[in-house]
Amino acid sequence: QVQLVESGGGLVQAGGSLRLSCAASGRTFSRDAMGWFRRAPGKEREFVAAITWSGSITFYADSVKGRFTISRDNAKNTVYLQMNSLKPEDTAVYYCVGKGSIGATPRFDYWGQGTQVTVSS
Repeated sequence: QVQLVESGGGLVQAGGSLRLSCAASGRTFSRDAMGWFRRAPGKEREFVAAITWSGSITFYADSVKGRFTISRDNAKNTVYLQMNSLKPEDTAVYYCVGKGSIGATPRFDYWGQGTQVTVSS
């Protein structure tokens, strides 16, 4: 059974930082793109960031560019999201995703259960 398990969410003040981790099990994602989506209260799910299998190319939503950094450790089958300069509008449930395509409309086959990030003003 393939699982993506997120951790690292929580409550932080505006301007603060959090680092999300996503540990995959059940299959290796070392040859697959991985990424993060989020869903804010009352809003549709949106793409946040993605990284190619080698880690050499990354993609970001305009809303997080310059503040968030995605990275991965294929030996650990894990992907990370470093979030700095957090804003209240970053409050959302963050989902880890694996194996998909990164294009105009990123699509991924595997999804985690999500971790809550709350940014207070």
